[in-house]
Amino acid sequence: MASTSDFRNGFTFKYNNDLVSIISFQHVKPGKGPAFVRTKLRSLNSGRVLENTFNSGVKVDEVRIERRKYQYLYSESDGFHFMNTETFEQVFIPLVMVESPEFLTEGLNVEILFHAEEELALQVDLPTNVVVEIFYTEPGVKGDTATNTLKPAKTKTGAEIKVPLFVNIGDKIKVDTKTKSYVERVKS
Repeated sequence: MASTSDFRNGFTFKYNNDLVSIISFQHVKPGKGPAFVRTKLRSLNSGRVLENTFNSGVKVDEVRIERRKYQYLYSESDGFHFMNTETFEQVFIPLVMVESPEFLTEGLNVEILFHAEEELALQVDLPTNVVVEIFYTEPGVKGDTATNTLKPAKTKTGAEIKVPLFVNIGDKIKVDTKTKSYVERVKS
């Protein structure tokens, strides 16, 4: 058992028959009345984000979570196959557990969160940035680069993102997997 004084970002516990992880929290001590903790929680089962307030000192059931390194192998219609980089054990992950599946490329290293007691996969975390190749985009017009204009582009993995006008078909770019936005062009 843990109490609200143990709260920190990433802390995982059982709440309303669900596993939740703290995204952010704030201890509040008002002038009148008891202290409380305002939290923003993410459900590890459904991915929903909810806000909740806990009275100070409330006990919660802490859940031990392990992060393990895996490598993406291939996909099927209903999910993805990953391989543990240390034991070479393979695991199947359903589609809903991967936040940005359009950035998965063969051989990509990811971290998978596991419920330690039940050996249950909870969530797949992609790297912050991935390198992808542009499959299709309209050509930029010469002299049209004075403004910070973006154009749509499609990557070889199927993701559609906005890129600067100077990016062409075949260019490799770095993409932020959380915001799904262009970071920089990668020199080959």
